[in-house]
Amino acid sequence: MKHSRTRLTPSAAGFTLIELLVVVAILAVVATIALPALLRARVAANETSAIGSLRSIHSAQGAYSKICARGGFAQTLSDLALPPTGSNQGFISATLASNGIFKSGYIANVAPDVGAVAITAPASTCNSSSMAAVSVHFAELHPISIGATGERSFAIMTTGSMFYRSDGVTITPGMAGATALQ
Repeated sequence: MKHSRTRLTPSAAGFTLIELLVVVAILAVVATIALPALLRARVAANETSAIGSLRSIHSAQGAYSKICARGGFAQTLSDLALPPTGSNQGFISATLASNGIFKSGYIANVAPDVGAVAITAPASTCNSSSMAAVSVHFAELHPISIGATGERSFAIMTTGSMFYRSDGVTITPGMAGATALQ
């Protein structure tokens, strides 16, 4: 019995260079179309996270004021992160434990708002804060890189009113140049 061997022709052995280049070109076109949408989705997710972080900071300030500072508010995220005596849990999560911290493409800060006055001395707070508790607070988050990690900057004040700037520039106490977020 004789076995016949079949030889493959060069064209049947695999893809040609032209076929591979066409596939690479198609993938490049798809990536070019999809990449801006992916970046927009990431920016939108970062902005949503920034708004959520501001709400967390505002809630932490409320708890700190009622439980720890006799009606005053923390001047820094570090003071909000300090646990009260007898506890190991601060008023804010470790992901927001200090001014200047990066979170989801944004930089977070807490400060006294315009017109703030000292309410409670640091030693009289339940967590021995580093700074006096003040009458009004302000928190802001701004993009690490405008356009890449976020488009807008956000801020919140003692009343819970939230503001934004569509140009991503850092909002300062007093909300100059900012618009109320509806």
